[in-house]
Amino acid sequence: MTGATLPPAGQTADFFLCDIFDALPKGDLATMEHPIFSLSTRPDRKLVQYRHNDVSVEITPSVKGRATIHDKDILIYCVSQLVAALNAGRPVSRVLHLTAHDLLVATRRDTSGDSYRRLREAFERLAGTRITTNIRTGETETTTGFGLIEGWEIVRRAQGGRMISVMVTLSDWIFRAVTARSVLTLNRDYFALRRPLERRLYELARKHCGRQPQWRVSVDTLLKKSGSGSPRRVFRAMLRDIIASGQVPDYDLVLEPGDVLCVTPKAVVIEPGLAPVLSADALEAARALAPGEDVYALEADWRAYWVRGGKARLRSADRAFLGWVRARQAALK
Repeated sequence: MTGATLPPAGQTADFFLCDIFDALPKGDLATMEHPIFSLSTRPDRKLVQYRHNDVSVEITPSVKGRATIHDKDILIYCVSQLVAALNAGRPVSRVLHLTAHDLLVATRRDTSGDSYRRLREAFERLAGTRITTNIRTGETETTTGFGLIEGWEIVRRAQGGRMISVMVTLSDWIFRAVTARSVLTLNRDYFALRRPLERRLYELARKHCGRQPQWRVSVDTLLKKSGSGSPRRVFRAMLRDIIASGQVPDYDLVLEPGDVLCVTPKAVVIEPGLAPVLSADALEAARALAPGEDVYALEADWRAYWVRGGKARLRSADRAFLGWVRARQAALK
């Protein structure tokens, strides 16, 4: 958004209404880096203690089980809405009012009655799962215990009892990550990944590889960072199956000799001589047009838009890109 003025530090509203259509999915860096969420498809009631370098995490599930990687969709939706609002210069709050139907649609879930029931169960697991950690969010490092969400309540129901609107209170820990812009843009196809380990592999690839030429990690380290409870042999077999399916967006995964996974960004297939190469000046201008956005994610989205449009020959890739960014920001107003 051109000329947007961000709210002064600390300025928040009493509550935030989630009303931004098509907000770009955003994940917070801390839960992308560390295995906070369960990959199990069954209720996971095990106490988890995780240490890596100078980070310690203890995760205590409720009687209903630990929050799952699919439950995380709720946090991604909330974080995405708040970041989009900050980019538009709107005051935000860790208390959010959202429409259940919009959340289901944005995270590519069906809107059957069963989906609303599962959504309620996800809220309960998110509120019941307790985290004790020293992970830094923003500029703050404290050792503290908290829930992923502090609370939730159904504000309005349909006549049949189905939730219509919900109020969610995020933890201070998550809200600090939002206001400090400790987030990364996710591919929308993330929500189409059904296997929990696929989602976790994408998160780790997005966090550690980004736009680097490649990221290499041993299977042993990957097993630890993924949070998978599977034995090493089973984990490796699942990893090979995911690699063979090729469903992980944006990245190619290759298992190399020595039990090392190599992750590289997927190349955009384009015709020779038509590749829209952007200058450093164009990327810098895009940062000014869309403050707080991941400019490389914008570049990737624009390239995808260009490919879908038939790979038209461009007189100036920079001008075409910046025009697209301006139009996109105007649509978010």
